Amino acid sequence: MGNAIESNYSLGANPLNNGYRFAVWAPHADDVYVIGTFNDWSDTAHRMVSKPAGVWLLDIPEVKEGDEYRYRIVTAGNEYLRIDPYARRVTSSVGNAIVTDFKPREDSKAFEVPPLNRLIVYELHLGTFGKAAGETGPGNLDGAINRLPHLRDIGVNAVEVMPIAEFAGESSWGYNPSHIFAVEGGYGGARTFREFVDAAHDLGIAVILDVVYNHLGPNDLDVWQFDGWSENDRGGIYFYNDARAVTPWGETRPDYGREEVRRFIRDNAIMWLKDFGVDGLRWDMTAFIRNVHGRDGDPENDLPEGWSLMQWVNEEIRSVKSDSFTIAEDLQDNAFLTKRQDDGGAGFNAQWSASFVHSIRAALLAADDSARDMEAVREAILQRYYLDGFERVIYTESHDEVANGKARVPEEVDPGSASSWVAKKKSTLGAALVFTAPGIPMIFQGQEFLEDDWFHDQDPIDWSKADRFAGILRLHRNLISLRLDRDGVTRGLSGQEVAVFHCNDKDKVIAFHRWDSGGPRDSVVVVANFSAEAREDYEIGFPSAGDWIVRFNSDGKSYDEDFGDFGDATVHAETTEVAADGLPALGKVRVAPYSAMILSQD
Repeated sequence: MGNAIESNYSLGANPLNNGYRFAVWAPHADDVYVIGTFNDWSDTAHRMVSKPAGVWLLDIPEVKEGDEYRYRIVTAGNEYLRIDPYARRVTSSVGNAIVTDFKPREDSKAFEVPPLNRLIVYELHLGTFGKAAGETGPGNLDGAINRLPHLRDIGVNAVEVMPIAEFAGESSWGYNPSHIFAVEGGYGGARTFREFVDAAHDLGIAVILDVVYNHLGPNDLDVWQFDGWSENDRGGIYFYNDARAVTPWGETRPDYGREEVRRFIRDNAIMWLKDFGVDGLRWDMTAFIRNVHGRDGDPENDLPEGWSLMQWVNEEIRSVKSDSFTIAEDLQDNAFLTKRQDDGGAGFNAQWSASFVHSIRAALLAADDSARDMEAVREAILQRYYLDGFERVIYTESHDEVANGKARVPEEVDPGSASSWVAKKKSTLGAALVFTAPGIPMIFQGQEFLEDDWFHDQDPIDWSKADRFAGILRLHRNLISLRLDRDGVTRGLSGQEVAVFHCNDKDKVIAFHRWDSGGPRDSVVVVANFSAEAREDYEIGFPSAGDWIVRFNSDGKSYDEDFGDFGDATVHAETTEVAADGLPALGKVRVAPYSAMILSQD
């Protein structure tokens, strides 16, 4: 898409050889002034010059980094004091913009982003992840940097950071951005975020950042009626000014059809990749970018300009950083989100899989075994959007799934007793499915050591559980190692192929085959028992005859002393004249209640 604003006008406050150039879009203004600490907040000392497309421009030699400023906009006799929409730093969400000459670290090492089929994603919230028990105020980037070695040690190679743009108040999930170009001051600001990215890269961890473009604010929003103009008492130049403005979070949906707003969003996305070195962006609730009500099958309320915005920005992102990737949180399982732009798709690399999380959680949380739908589990394992099995992110916990009336899986399984046997068994069974089904596995902060209760933005992770539940932590580390084929015996877990060859709704047992090219040390068989009854000498098919070694058994006592160590170290499969589960060999397995096993051949 073209841009109405000339490309040589970089909006915001940008350094010159001497001073700074200020540029702002205010098409309805009669006059615009830069006021700040450098001119004692004079109303008239620095009048900007009107340029085409509603841009106002001024070079001010005496301005230096750290100066505070605002724009004084005069429209039809009214005066508006506004924070720069492109401000990289603010004193607070309702304070002043701060002149910032942000230079990325010159000695940043080149970082090789893992391919999607080898990503292990860990979602975190800085305000609670980067905070120690007893500390006052929210956690921050420095605290999060100190925790990164923990993630490296369990095998995580990508962190997904919940939104960090400046928001209203001290604590927030981050999905209420007031200033999308400024890093939340309470977290440590722009330079500290760049240090976080560099620290993650030094440990072999990619950084994915949540961005929010389906709405802005709605609080502390200086771009609201920015230059005084609006229609229907709505948001003015940055927003729709009719019913399209309405979202579940306020009447602040950006106007995706206005070229200057499209550039605003595009520039923000590119900034995170170019200036901060992030490796991917996860777009919040894209369903509300492409449809007023956030749903499929509603053409009258579709926003084609929102769809074309996503196509354009995704294309721009890859032109700037070819190995970067984008993930959509759409939750409608619309395959076109991850289809190429040339084929009419939005061009995302992957999207969060609603069908996986809802089906697997339902199977785990059902109080009675009879209520577990193994056919739904089968479909969750097999579901994909197109040919690529890694176009989906799969998980049992995320910030959405453990809040808003819902809680962590162990808490949902046994409220008030999240460390009970059944809570541990079902939650670890879910983890086994996440790391063995096709898709990009994701866990939510603290899930690796049985964090309980529900997520809120002022409740720090209880890091002492990493010691108290060291076995559960070990279980996750082992699952990640197998998923990444660290020992060279489970290559199939990062391969494209999957076949669910056994699905027994009566006994609640499911088994599936994962492979890349197939054969020893590649083909992987996963057996999961979703019932309270142990399965002894349970017959299932195998892709080939011979000994199948149990690489993982979630019932191992090394993971928890309450577990039973039920199962064999090796399963022997023999060739059968009549196909077993459609496979050429048959074996007998022993599977503990609510447990999963991973097997492969040497």
